[in-house]
Amino acid sequence: MPSTHLSLHYHLVFSTKNRAEWFPAPLRSRVHEFIGGVLRAEGAMPHAVGGTGDHIHIFAGLKATHCLADVMRVVKSVSSKWIHEELLHEGFSWQEGYGAFTVSARDKEMVRGYVLNQERHHEQQTYQEEYLTLLRRGLVAFDDRYLW
Repeated sequence: MPSTHLSLHYHLVFSTKNRAEWFPAPLRSRVHEFIGGVLRAEGAMPHAVGGTGDHIHIFAGLKATHCLADVMRVVKSVSSKWIHEELLHEGFSWQEGYGAFTVSARDKEMVRGYVLNQERHHEQQTYQEEYLTLLRRGLVAFDDRYLW
């Protein structure tokens, strides 16, 4: 077969530093749209970007040539610069790390809906509870001392 065929979809999650509430509801869509644009500029396919005032969820398709760590570095650094300059949020920063979970093609619509409905989801569950659930569901080993 002369071509490479891939289905690489990721659910990416990261918060603001110390989970500070930087994004009131009126600003969220601007931040989400900007992050989607950064992903497109990197050659990724943003399926959905959502979140609340203190964290972001990205559901995106990546190419075989993408390095996940590089994509995340670009998304976080470019969006941080834009948040400082455009939204005038001095002192803003993202948390150091992130969570990355692979998604099967058959679950794309479910995960897309989950990402786009974050505000409603967080009426019943905190970010910390949600993140722990994602880690456990993804069978990710972690040390409680380094989570928060």
